[in-house]
Amino acid sequence: MATTWLKNLRIGKKQKRASVIANIIDYVKNPQKTDGGKLITSYACDSRFADEEFLLAKREYEHITGRSQGKREVIAYHIRQSFKPGEVDAETANKIGHELAMSFTKGKHAFIVATHIDRKHVHNHIIFNSTTISCDRKFNNFKHSSKAIRRISDLLCLENGLSIIENPKPSKGRNYTEVMGNKEPTWQEKLRWKIDEVLPACSTFEDFLAAMKAAGYAVNDKRKHISLIAPGQKQPTRLNTLKGDHTETAIRERLAGVRIVTSGAGGRLPDVQKVHPGDGGTDHKRVSLLIDIQANIRAGKGEGYERWARIFNIKEAAKTLLFLQENGIDSYDDLLQKAASASRDFSALSQKIKDADKRLAEISELQKQIGTYSKTRSTYAKYKASGWDKDFYESQRTDITLHRAAKKHFDRLGLKKLPTIALLKQEYAALAAEKKKLYSGYRAAKDNMRELVVAKDNATKILGITPEVQKHDARHHKQQDNSLNR
Repeated sequence: MATTWLKNLRIGKKQKRASVIANIIDYVKNPQKTDGGKLITSYACDSRFADEEFLLAKREYEHITGRSQGKREVIAYHIRQSFKPGEVDAETANKIGHELAMSFTKGKHAFIVATHIDRKHVHNHIIFNSTTISCDRKFNNFKHSSKAIRRISDLLCLENGLSIIENPKPSKGRNYTEVMGNKEPTWQEKLRWKIDEVLPACSTFEDFLAAMKAAGYAVNDKRKHISLIAPGQKQPTRLNTLKGDHTETAIRERLAGVRIVTSGAGGRLPDVQKVHPGDGGTDHKRVSLLIDIQANIRAGKGEGYERWARIFNIKEAAKTLLFLQENGIDSYDDLLQKAASASRDFSALSQKIKDADKRLAEISELQKQIGTYSKTRSTYAKYKASGWDKDFYESQRTDITLHRAAKKHFDRLGLKKLPTIALLKQEYAALAAEKKKLYSGYRAAKDNMRELVVAKDNATKILGITPEVQKHDARHHKQQDNSLNR
């Protein structure tokens, strides 16, 4: 099953930049590993002279920007992508590696892809220059870059009918830098990692503390705040400084089953989720509806469109599968229920926002009418005292008309006693705050509903489920909902 890791290449002690680049590129281009060099491809550079071209770009970068990091410089990045033994041929693996590198670097960095066939499993080595092709910027190795690479790799593998690891876990044989895909993690990150590792086997908080001691951590639980210290760590770390899912309260809740934490907390490689966009990263691609190819062909679309649509559908089917895995959906019934539930939740949220908008408009209008009523009350009282004199009416027509309109508005609302402006302002402020709170979850609810509904429609097409079956399932789930409501 396809796996990936990323690590940066720096200048070590008594090393030169040129030799570091040359050594790694010479290693990955080894003819004995790449079928005499046939399994080497490149982008924006000649694979035969890639080391020299990488160096030339760096010199140009220093000339353009005037910046140089010296020994701290990351000179290149190394991605390794491995495949399940016997599942893919070398040429296809190289093609997938090339697409992975192009997608991850967004075509902004020169790279070479070398596919090695000297082991039981075919694997790719991708080396890309830290300096952009334009020579004015450098790659920003953002947080969770390994996760971004794995997501792209998983999508490409699914599109090519290859297997992936659904719930990857960090390998014990690799160091933190390789697993995290960036710089060495802090003591707190390592502690979060260890907490997530030992917690599933614990049933009580005391079990947890014992497991941490067994893992080599010194535990101080004699004070108000529990602290732990790892071998080689100078200062202890208090649990409550970890925040989120790793404070003492959060750990107790997790042990009690009150708080559910998906894999990926605490610095481990997370399940495939939304990746924060960054330089070199990949934006989260929404699942899109599969195209009805036959219907479009009947409508006059040609062979070129058919080829494009088939490729599009393969990609969207892969995205749909990943989406279902990410959300723990393992059956069509489960997908139907979650899609229906998301639609109901979104409709309810939308209705609440509409109701809030309606009431806010009512309050605004009522405040306006109360203000008008107050300002014109003395004029109307004089008009009444005049015995409804026509001349007085003509001279004060505007105020009298406004006063009567305000009174009709109160009558329509059935108000026998007018609320004070202060109370209305108080209600308006509270309602506005509530509406803002509702809106904060509106976009997430809408996106969740959309992706579930699209995933449901795609799964229906992929599984070949007929409209009759869909109607039967809909009736079945409606009966279940009704029985639950009773």
